[in-house]
Amino acid sequence: MSIFGKIMSAIFGSSADAATPGAPTASSTTTAGAGSAPAQTAPTQSVDVAPILDKAVADKGEKLEWRTSIVDLMKALDIDSSLSARKELAKELGFSGDTNDSASMNIWLHKQVMTKLAANGGKLPADIKH
Repeated sequence: MSIFGKIMSAIFGSSADAATPGAPTASSTTTAGAGSAPAQTAPTQSVDVAPILDKAVADKGEKLEWRTSIVDLMKALDIDSSLSARKELAKELGFSGDTNDSASMNIWLHKQVMTKLAANGGKLPADIKH
């Protein structure tokens, strides 16, 4: 499974179903090339991302800033957040910049992941820019 697929599964999986029972979306807003199997089924429901990630952070027992950090988001979801894993995610999502500039790549990755979550039925907090 792709790294983005793992992020989608962690958020839109069974815990997401329990967090948002039967919450339909107003209209389907899919994007071309969404990619993974979980992304295919997600647009049928709206999933409130913040409570899922906030719970994942609380379960970790450490301060993780998933709203601004791709590394912390991946750590909260028990997904490898190493530089090599982030480079792989960048490749999956079509990053065209320098992967050795990890700060710029991380900012781009976080924005792309938030954008793709929203495009696949994820309801993001207002303070998240996507």
